[in-house]
Amino acid sequence: MIEIALYQPDIAPNAATIARLCACFGLKLTIIEPAGFVFSDSAFKRAGMDYLRDADLQHAASWHSFCQAIGDKRLVLLSTKASQPYVDFKFQNNDILLLGRESAGVPDEVHAAIPNRIRIPMQPGMRSLNVAIAAGLVAGEALRQLNGFAI
Repeated sequence: MIEIALYQPDIAPNAATIARLCACFGLKLTIIEPAGFVFSDSAFKRAGMDYLRDADLQHAASWHSFCQAIGDKRLVLLSTKASQPYVDFKFQNNDILLLGRESAGVPDEVHAAIPNRIRIPMQPGMRSLNVAIAAGLVAGEALRQLNGFAI
């Protein structure tokens, strides 16, 4: 099954909303530290509600430790700099959808190290979607392709 990873997220409610998404879809979520908030933050708890107790939420101390832990799983970076639309991408069962910081995405060296980069097409002049909305759109397409929705 696919997974989601957040690279140094900096907005607690968005991270919690993605944790809720993962709980509802049965997906693992990894937070790559450092995060820009503490997980006891009331905004994190409020957005995640009681779904946080059901989320498979992991933490990686750093980008390096995350890369070591994932083994041969394929990383798929959601990026406004990518050229391939996510609906044209062929997802695989062990993909990890990587989303960057809301304020800055991922650093150039992380972007360059991931060959599988996808984007969500938007109207000209629009910069980006909320990270939780982006995660939901792409996770939904990946699950659709892989027949991964629980019924």
